[in-house]
Amino acid sequence: MTSQSQGIQQLLQAEKRAKDKLEEAKKRKGKRLKQAKEEAIAEIDHYRLQREKEFRNKQTNVMGSQGNLSAKIEEQTTETVRNLTSSYHKNVESMMKKLLNTICDINPEVHPNFRHAV
Repeated sequence: MTSQSQGIQQLLQAEKRAKDKLEEAKKRKGKRLKQAKEEAIAEIDHYRLQREKEFRNKQTNVMGSQGNLSAKIEEQTTETVRNLTSSYHKNVESMMKKLLNTICDINPEVHPNFRHAV
């Protein structure tokens, strides 16, 4: 009987050791999954930062070009306005004289299509 109870004790101890090993393996697995998740998150964050940096560089290049283009257009517009104003001040007197001469100098004449009724 003692050998039988001793065999049962050994089985119980073996079962307990197997249970402990199983729990330890589950803990290691959980720990490894957690570590893998953290590594994946870190890798995703690194990739996201890299892509955002590339996007900002491209955006700066494009917006910088548009900023220069806008400045050039503004400069050309200012120059054109300046030229037109200068031309206006230069020619206003002569144009007013021509306009007044055309309006004031009236030469009455009969229209070529007019027929005298007899």
